Amino acid sequence: MEKDYSNLHRGLVLKYFWQVIKQYKLSFFIVIIFTTIASILDVYIPLKYLKLWNVLNANNFDLVNTARSIVLLILLLNFVRFFVRRVSGFYLSYFEASTMAGLRKQAFAYMIGHSHSFFANNFSGSLVRKINKYANAFEKLADRMIIDGLPLLIQGVGTVVAIYFLLPKYSYIMMAFLAVTLFTILIATKYKLKYDVLSAEADTRTTGALADSIGNHSSIQLFTGGEYENKIVGETIEKQKRATFINWSLWEGLNTVVSFYMLIVEFVIFWIAVGDWRLGLIGLPVMVLLQSYLIRLVGNLFNFGGIIRAYYESFADAQEMAVVMDTPYEILDKPTTEINKVKGEVIFEDVTYIYKNNNIKVLDNFFVTVPAGQKIAIVGSSGAGKTTFVRLLMRIFNLNSGRILIDGININDITQKNLREQIAFVPQDPILFHRTLMENIRYGRRDATDEEVLKAAHLAHCDAFIDSLPQGYDTYVGERGVKLSGGERQRVAIARAILKDAPILVLDEATSSLDSHSEFLIQDALHNLIQGKTTIVIAHRLSTIREMDRIIVLEKGKIIEDGTHEKLSKKRNGLYKKLWDLQAGGFKNEI
Repeated sequence: MEKDYSNLHRGLVLKYFWQVIKQYKLSFFIVIIFTTIASILDVYIPLKYLKLWNVLNANNFDLVNTARSIVLLILLLNFVRFFVRRVSGFYLSYFEASTMAGLRKQAFAYMIGHSHSFFANNFSGSLVRKINKYANAFEKLADRMIIDGLPLLIQGVGTVVAIYFLLPKYSYIMMAFLAVTLFTILIATKYKLKYDVLSAEADTRTTGALADSIGNHSSIQLFTGGEYENKIVGETIEKQKRATFINWSLWEGLNTVVSFYMLIVEFVIFWIAVGDWRLGLIGLPVMVLLQSYLIRLVGNLFNFGGIIRAYYESFADAQEMAVVMDTPYEILDKPTTEINKVKGEVIFEDVTYIYKNNNIKVLDNFFVTVPAGQKIAIVGSSGAGKTTFVRLLMRIFNLNSGRILIDGININDITQKNLREQIAFVPQDPILFHRTLMENIRYGRRDATDEEVLKAAHLAHCDAFIDSLPQGYDTYVGERGVKLSGGERQRVAIARAILKDAPILVLDEATSSLDSHSEFLIQDALHNLIQGKTTIVIAHRLSTIREMDRIIVLEKGKIIEDGTHEKLSKKRNGLYKKLWDLQAGGFKNEI
């Protein structure tokens, strides 16, 4: 089914634009008013020049004072036009800069609230590109509509009206020229509209492909994929080239037609004007005025195609982000209460979750109760539902059925922010901001003092490597923390969790990236961290969970074993015993 390009969601784009524009209404209206005044003067001043030429053409030196008074009036009008244009220009700069900043904030604020699945299904580079295109589209639209479009409207109408009162016959020719030219431009731009959209979409795909390959530069080098990536990314760039070439070629074709119209109308007007001059119906000053108006009108009309092009291209660029902002969040807040002073009891009550993309049931009528302060480990083979358990608890995913309770309160009845304030999470592969170590650790609790950050870093044994860095805690860690080792990133993540000091702690194999010495240091920090907290450990290395109060073994979304390490490790034919024996040396014996 062919995509419908007849409606570019213009109303949608304008709705979101106006949400920001209205914050700067004063500067917007000043720009409109002053631009209007300047455009009216552009039409009016040539009439004063005509009056001056008529006076001078009389060759009567007694009229010199009259001529000078006209010159002074022209000077005054030009000064007024100069003043209003400069004021309009400064206000336009402020208006556009402020609005573009507001649009970027608006787009980011909404986008960042989307769910995990939204970001999993979109290239981060493409999303950044959409935000920038959205703001830049406004600049392009405002520039062309205010700087070119409004003056064209006023000057076009004003020129035809002025000529009508002087020479009605010529105004009819100009109106016919305007009508034919505008009709041609509108039809042509409507036809090429879909190519504007295709070009914008191709640009976004190219950005996504570049970001994907550049973000995986290490894999490209390690797997010698340079030539392959050149081919893949090159094909995407070639598709963008074709879309851009078609779009620009159509534009050049339109310019050719409009330029031809301009040549014809100029010839017709001056052919007739020469005849009228021969008959004494018009004088040389009127012919000069006609030329002045025609040159300006033709120039503005040539800009009209650019205005229409910018109009459609701006909406084509902005609509991608507008659609994102008009897409409802997958996970919505419907708060009826707020939780504070949480003890930490967690209950999964008849929970079922099915992945939408492949219709696989991960948790099936799942029941479990974790008393406040209890420390549990969740183990199982890959795909058993361990990660899903954590994501449902933190409302990264929505339940299909059932309830999850914290201290007896359904987590759907509180905001996601309020829920996640009660949970400290240490992922298996921490991703850091390209900011300083101090800022990255403080992200656990952004109002923490420097002393509190340093204490958390010490408890997580971060200071062991931070003190050796030339800039210490002011060291920038690189994009996604690339300047740090996996173990160092994980210790920073643990320091965040220590600083947050939440009543519920979730550890997704928090020591998986540490060497034996670092793991020994971290185990002591974790021992202090988990005291008095409800702790949920997603475990792959079973040596890290022996001290847990309870171990839950999952298989195909159901609990098949539940008990202490001592109990489960002695259970004949039990899955936990099999996993434990494999990691403790059984795998070697089976070879």
